[in-house]
Amino acid sequence: MKIDIYTHAAPPRYKERLYKYLERKPPAHASVKAFWEMHLSLTDQKERMRVLSGFEDVAQVLTCSLPPLDEIVNPKEGAELAKIANDEMAEWVAKDPKKYVAAIANLPLTDVEASLREAERAIKELGFKGVQIFTSVKGKPLSSEEFMPLYKMMSDFDLPIWIHPFRRSSTPDYPTEQSSLHQIAILFGWPYETTLAMTRLVFAGIFEKFPTLKFITHHLGGMIPYYAGRIVVHYDEGLERLGQKVFQGLKKHPIEYFKMFYSDTAINGNVSGVRCGYDFFGEDRLLFGTDMPFDIENGAAGLRQTIEAIEAMNLPEPSKKKIYEGNARRLLHL
Repeated sequence: MKIDIYTHAAPPRYKERLYKYLERKPPAHASVKAFWEMHLSLTDQKERMRVLSGFEDVAQVLTCSLPPLDEIVNPKEGAELAKIANDEMAEWVAKDPKKYVAAIANLPLTDVEASLREAERAIKELGFKGVQIFTSVKGKPLSSEEFMPLYKMMSDFDLPIWIHPFRRSSTPDYPTEQSSLHQIAILFGWPYETTLAMTRLVFAGIFEKFPTLKFITHHLGGMIPYYAGRIVVHYDEGLERLGQKVFQGLKKHPIEYFKMFYSDTAINGNVSGVRCGYDFFGEDRLLFGTDMPFDIENGAAGLRQTIEAIEAMNLPEPSKKKIYEGNARRLLHL
């Protein structure tokens, strides 16, 4: 069995309500609608099952699709939308538990108290197996003190937090420009935002405060695996300049904390890239994930490419089983 740890959904009632709110912001409405309508299996169960019929051994973990609620609605509306999305994803899981083994809670992150209530409801009442957050919340870093209660709650539940990257296309590539061009914000900005969020969490001492807390990063941990050697060298130099063995608030080298994150394989294949992530995170912290349905085949291409890449690595069967299934079962208590 292969458990796809990071797939996306936009259930019908949630989609309809979100579109209604987006009508107040015509450019955002047009952008989200155009993107979502390209990927029918976000909402259309018949189309999703058609795609999955070609992968009989694949089951999915559901997360709610972009955009982040804090980017488009006020906190009260965000709480309403999060509840709608979570209730619908729970219905999908209940209707077809063999294909949907779990769902992950959508949260109104600009209201931390509402997020705590919704996370607790989703986990205790709906049976959800974690929560999803984004790499920043209204421009605030994930290391902000206000998010610590959420991290404590998830540590106490012993369930993971999924980190999804986000960078606005309105953020320019250069200070002299007004917006990002050539899809740079998504294609290259997202891995950077993931790396940024991971680094801020590390230096906030998050794993010292909550040693059992688990984060699942999207797209193979951003830039971290590829730059592992550079990370070591630069922080070694920084420590030498300071005359210290460790940075303030930490008990070991930053690279050791980066290795405490979990990550998925959602980079659309690329054997050398997946191997790099495997070498860095290890077989116990790498999980099969495809980013369904975001490809030109409504998810089929990502599934096929990711499976082919993992198989091409010629890993021992026990290692492959951990990546495909075992790590997800362990983290989600399936």
